Amino acid sequence: MKKNNLSTMGSQGGASALVVLIMVLFFGGLLTLVIKVGPAYLDDLTIQEAIESLDGTDGLSQMGPARVRTLINKRLSVNNVRGFNAKDISVEKDGDLVVVNVDYEVRNNFMRNLDTVVHFQHRYEMKGQ
Repeated sequence: MKKNNLSTMGSQGGASALVVLIMVLFFGGLLTLVIKVGPAYLDDLTIQEAIESLDGTDGLSQMGPARVRTLINKRLSVNNVRGFNAKDISVEKDGDLVVVNVDYEVRNNFMRNLDTVVHFQHRYEMKGQ
């Protein structure tokens, strides 16, 4: 007589409570990390767009570094980037080219005594009209 394979299906119960708990903790930690670090990356994208939008600005190559930094700060203020320090932007002139260097890091408390540090560094070479 042939044994029915369906009789062994009753002993299979799926994932155990321990496996479900580990999965919940893993995905909960991953979600917490995304929530804590994600805004830093979104702000960095906004900073990049604000600086790249300067390319082709009238009289950019004749402006001084302080004026270029002021233009960048105004664009960041409009886009609601508040935690960024203008001292992290260095503006240099090389003939008609304006070189903008951005170098900063964002520190966030992940949980208790564990912190996240995200470092951003960009270099832009622009020429005004």
